[in-house]
Amino acid sequence: MRHLMRSRITWFIAAGLLGLSVLISAAQTGRNVDGAQKLKPVFITRLYTGPDGQTHAEEIEAKFTPGATNDIFKMMAISGAELHRAPAGRVSDWHTAPRRQYVITLSGRGELEVSGGKKIAVEPGHIELVEDTTGKGHITRVVGNEPRVTLQLPASDQFGR
Repeated sequence: MRHLMRSRITWFIAAGLLGLSVLISAAQTGRNVDGAQKLKPVFITRLYTGPDGQTHAEEIEAKFTPGATNDIFKMMAISGAELHRAPAGRVSDWHTAPRRQYVITLSGRGELEVSGGKKIAVEPGHIELVEDTTGKGHITRVVGNEPRVTLQLPASDQFGR
C-alpha cells in the first residue's frame, strides 16, 4: 500500500513538473496583442574593424521575410563549410579573422574579446559574422570543460557586404 502511494505521488509530481514546463515554455514564446505568436528575435554578432584599427562588435537582427513554408533570412553566399573543434581552455590571443565568414557555435562555449575589453559569450546556436580581417583583431577563448565545435562558413564574396 505504501509503495502504491509513493508511486502515485511520484507520478503526480512528474505530471505537475511536465505541465509547469509546458506553461513556462508558452509564457516564454508569448503572444502579440492580436493573438499572433510573438517570435524571439534572432541576432548575429558582427565583428568588424573600425576606423581606429580596433575590432568592434554589433548585434544585427535577422529580419525574416515570409516564405512558402518557413520565414527566411538571406545570408551572404558562402564558398564552403568547415567544422572546427578547439579544446577546453584554448586561447587564441589577438588575431584577425582569416577571411569574412560566419561562425556558428554547435557545442561547447566560448568568449570573444574585442576592443575596450568587451567580452561576448558564445554558446550553441550563437551566430557570428566575422569581418575583422585587418587591424588588432580579437581574442577567442574556449570556456568551460568541453571542446567548442563551430561551423565556419566562408563568404564567397570577399569584397564587400
